[in-house]
Amino acid sequence: MSELATLGLARHDDAVAIAEMSRDLIEHGLAWSWTPSRVLRSIRGADSSVVIARRDGALAAFAIMYVGADTAHLNLLAVAAEHRRCGLGRRLIEWLTSTAIEAGVFRIDLELRASNAGARAFYEHMGFQVRDTVAGYYQNREAALRMTRRLGVVPG
Repeated sequence: MSELATLGLARHDDAVAIAEMSRDLIEHGLAWSWTPSRVLRSIRGADSSVVIARRDGALAAFAIMYVGADTAHLNLLAVAAEHRRCGLGRRLIEWLTSTAIEAGVFRIDLELRASNAGARAFYEHMGFQVRDTVAGYYQNREAALRMTRRLGVVPG
């Protein structure tokens, strides 16, 4: 396996692979909500950024972020198990951070399963801070941590 990965915007034909990664790596134990059609809407959406990382031609990681007028929301981020701890998650966050700043947005919010200590440590390392906990956030089955990252001071 090559150590090099290429990052780029997702294409229409990436929707199924992204949705399946979400189902298997993020939504396990829950009803599948990020289906191929929902992912495709994000790929096509003018207010979304869907970034992927490929290694040896295969999807290794992806992230989906909605960019609003004042804040961005990281909907999903996943790295395949065999590609973890290689910097792909960090590179995806850096890409999306640049996207948010270019759009004039200086805060990114996200939710993650409260039980996911590894993801929490990753996001904290990337500068996110826990805002609060939401009981039953995930289909009334599991709590979520809400995290936020301020990207800079809004120019005045």
